[in-house]
Amino acid sequence: MAAGYLDILRARHAARLLTGTLVGRLPNGTAPIAIVLFTRAEGGSYALAGALAAVYGLGTAVGQPLLGRAVDLYGQPRVQLPAAVLSAIGMALLALVGFGSLPLAYGAVALAGVATPPLEGGLRALWPSVLGSEDRVHRAYAMDAVAQEVMFTVGPLLVTLLVSLWSPAAALLVINAIGVLGALSVVLSEPSRTWRSAPREAHWLGALRSPGLLALLGSFFFVGLALGSITVAGVAYADDRGQESVYGWLMAALGLGALIGGAVYGARQWSGPPERRLRVIVALLALGYLPLTLTPGVVAMTVLAGVAGVFLAPAIACSFIVVDRHAPRGTVTEAFSWLVTTFGVGAAAGTAVAGPAVELGGTAWSFAVAGAGGVAALLVLLATGRVLAAPGRGAVAVRGSENDRNGAVEPGFSSGHQA
Repeated sequence: MAAGYLDILRARHAARLLTGTLVGRLPNGTAPIAIVLFTRAEGGSYALAGALAAVYGLGTAVGQPLLGRAVDLYGQPRVQLPAAVLSAIGMALLALVGFGSLPLAYGAVALAGVATPPLEGGLRALWPSVLGSEDRVHRAYAMDAVAQEVMFTVGPLLVTLLVSLWSPAAALLVINAIGVLGALSVVLSEPSRTWRSAPREAHWLGALRSPGLLALLGSFFFVGLALGSITVAGVAYADDRGQESVYGWLMAALGLGALIGGAVYGARQWSGPPERRLRVIVALLALGYLPLTLTPGVVAMTVLAGVAGVFLAPAIACSFIVVDRHAPRGTVTEAFSWLVTTFGVGAAAGTAVAGPAVELGGTAWSFAVAGAGGVAALLVLLATGRVLAAPGRGAVAVRGSENDRNGAVEPGFSSGHQA
């Protein structure tokens, strides 16, 4: 297992691109907790903190696909670095000005969200040209999904450490400065500088003109909803037990399960259409969420949370390959950015729905939202099976280009021209 991932990291530029992307995404991965801590330190209410975090999330949802399309049109350096600087300026403005003017605070947070660089989509567009072979690209997608779990675990810990050493304002400034350095490392690399999008058909819908991509986005909205609801349900469960630390155990177990699942999934080669495999993985994901509604004792619940997380990273890794197969030529960065946006909007919807569910029916109902989200994600994939079975057709791309379908599929499956 480890040998396969080491093979990826030994490839020229691979370690730099992965590390730079993760570091560059730190501001995005830590923004919610950083905003909440800063707001509370400045005397603001939880309601204000939640509103600011929501504005940031909405800004990110709007900005990611727009910036992704700009990357496809103008290249990575011209878009990624200026966006990272603008986003950091927005957060720095919030940290330095505070809440003397609420409109200015909201504007600063909105700027930071909208300008968040689409580094995720950019990295996935680069993997085929950096790694070349199908199995290595497949393994890189899985490693990418695992690395996300690490970032979302380490990032909040880094923020709390900076707050304890200095202040919430300093944490905002340092995290965003680090993010700019990460983006700079990526865009100065040779693969990023030389990457060019495949020729694209001018169309106002861009990547969204692909029916297969729309089907996938519909499914992953509900996967995001399930995950978002668990964050609220976990808090409610911890409150029921009268132990705040229980929430940390549940989230840690969920993340550990995802790490294990992603590592195992990426360690082997898969044959057959990834669309079919994605249906199986999402079915197992939904099956893992349903037992959470039993809300047993802490030990058993922690085990169930770990099991529920096992199929999350494989589902994300497999979705990356499906995105690349269905994205219209010349829109792959935008398509990946739409996946990020849809997943994030779904997570926000999950947190919004789980709250009232706790009020109406208790903790079990809030976990039921997660189960329902997983089932809905599966139903979307089943209902759109025929659309997903026909990857987008287009002129043959040069191997290693951003939309080379032969360089971004899994072993054993010939893509591009199915009957």
